[in-house]
Amino acid sequence: MSKADIKIIGESINDSVPSTHQLFEDGNIEGIKELASFQDEKGSTYIDVNVGGRSAEFLAEMIRTVQTVTRKPLSIDTPDPVLAEAGLKAYDDSVGLPLLNSISPLRKEMFKLYKIKPFRPILLISETIQEGKAGACHTAQETYDAAKLLLEEAQKAGIPNNDLIFDPGIAPVGSDSEGNLSRLLAALKLIHDDPLFAGFHASVGLSNFTVMLPPKRKDGSLVKGPLESAFLTRAIPLGLDFVIGSVKRSYEILEEGHPALVCVDDCVRLGGFDSIMRVRSFYK
Repeated sequence: MSKADIKIIGESINDSVPSTHQLFEDGNIEGIKELASFQDEKGSTYIDVNVGGRSAEFLAEMIRTVQTVTRKPLSIDTPDPVLAEAGLKAYDDSVGLPLLNSISPLRKEMFKLYKIKPFRPILLISETIQEGKAGACHTAQETYDAAKLLLEEAQKAGIPNNDLIFDPGIAPVGSDSEGNLSRLLAALKLIHDDPLFAGFHASVGLSNFTVMLPPKRKDGSLVKGPLESAFLTRAIPLGLDFVIGSVKRSYEILEEGHPALVCVDDCVRLGGFDSIMRVRSFYK
């Protein structure tokens, strides 16, 4: 096994994390700085900043606060164009372009923010508009079509391919009854094989893959880490080179025949309820 060649977007400064939510609620600026410094020291390539539904002014202040303790570029994480604009204006780009997480086919207007300050967009391609209605992408082709739509919009905005990071969306493998894992990997292959996307990058929120699973079996062996590494082993050759994840995890490329890799391959092959049962048998 070898260490996975992957860039980590540190996920800890996010309002959905209960401990971070409490730091925001308490106005604990030093606590936020400590989270940023820790992720910097442990090897994050980018540091995510997500303040949830708080004000644009609050997000701007958190951007400035985090940048006092790290020279790593940040990921401005909000679907709200008003908050995104405030975050971009507050960001010091002397450390490199920020990420903007995220733009989807449902909010293409956010490409206009590129005129305020250039950024590297994370393009969410797990959702799209079909027959005038918003909905999830259920097939690899639908996911690829959403990616192609956003590629065209990004090119209109003047954003080069090598600044684009496509996120096909990842679901918990322990409850994946709809074949999301199969859709995701097949969509990545379509994008990877299309010369129109040359130079592209891809990312997922990796911690979502093993959410709701126990961290260890009864015998003390790890569950989440190996399954995440198994996913990376299959996804990295298809262009995945970023993850929103934890700097506390050690991601590896697994050897063929590794039990976790066999489990992930079985999940892709089986699909439906059989896939869920296969994951349960792995962690039991």
